[in-house]
Amino acid sequence: MKGLVKATIAIVIVCALLMYATKSLDSNSSKAGSDVLTVYNWGEYIDPALLKKFEKETGIHVVYETFDSNEAMITKVEQGGTNYDIAVPSEYTIEQMKEKNLLLKVDHDKIPNLKNIDQDFLDLDFDKNNEYSIPYFWGTVGVVYNPKMLQKDLDFSSWDQLWDPSLKGKVLLVDSAREVMGMSLNSMNLSLNSKDSNELNKATDKLIDLSPNVKAVIGDEVTQLMVNGDASVALTWSGQAADMMYDNEDLTYAVPKEGSNLWFDNMVIPKTSKNVEGAHKFMNFMLDPENAAQNADYVGYSTPNKAALDLLDKEVTSDERYYPSAEVRKNLHVYQNLGKEKIGEYNELFLKFKMSLQ
Repeated sequence: MKGLVKATIAIVIVCALLMYATKSLDSNSSKAGSDVLTVYNWGEYIDPALLKKFEKETGIHVVYETFDSNEAMITKVEQGGTNYDIAVPSEYTIEQMKEKNLLLKVDHDKIPNLKNIDQDFLDLDFDKNNEYSIPYFWGTVGVVYNPKMLQKDLDFSSWDQLWDPSLKGKVLLVDSAREVMGMSLNSMNLSLNSKDSNELNKATDKLIDLSPNVKAVIGDEVTQLMVNGDASVALTWSGQAADMMYDNEDLTYAVPKEGSNLWFDNMVIPKTSKNVEGAHKFMNFMLDPENAAQNADYVGYSTPNKAALDLLDKEVTSDERYYPSAEVRKNLHVYQNLGKEKIGEYNELFLKFKMSLQ
């Protein structure tokens, strides 16, 4: 009988301890939600000093993770393994995330610094009224090249110059279906958002014709290869080109006349966020003119923050390679969400092209 009593008492004590532990965990979890902000961003896409400044000003610890493609980002957010509070997708991906119900609406009242954003970068088609997204950076896709390493006087005012026989084995391409397929489509004066299978096949055939000139299809390694002079021409993004030109003054950048991609990366709050209040604080912090200018100076991409432009080097903000005029932007186009089936077709044709390089 005594044994039964002792056992009963032991069970009661264990249950009490378990209840206490559960409440403690819940309390810590709640605290972690308000004291921690998990940010999911592109690699080398923020000044680390700003993260420390945000932590100091708010008392919120930042956990920072990176991705290398919109597709990888949306897959991880959709899986829900990590409760990201901030993500920084591109425009067509924001459309996809809205369709998949992966985003929370943004409370503009909690982001007073939104007033600093140039009106040209607000209320765009991929997110009318900026219900779900706040501008971060923008830029173009074009050609970075080293004139001193070219056999001919090429200025890449036309995409077709990439096919010049003198560039055999010298051209680097970013490993991205939308950019490479879009470049080929634009070279034929076709839309980089084409859904026409005949046009897409023609673009692929033209890419296969480019194969002899292609040195490699790679990711971030393109920067060091161009800076070191291991390649003379590369298809890349304007901000990445800016980094290269900073480290190698022989390099320059051009956006061909046939047109190209005008892209926008925006901050969003994934639906699984555990610190929505902190996410709004972070957005407002990044839109502060001083912080936005510091970030643009560090990263090298163009800021949509009009108030920050006055704090940046005039040599940069007046350079149309980084800040193309409204007239030039008329010939640039934003990627549209083409739908799962058509994106699959782009990826298959891009793979077909890459197979032709072997």
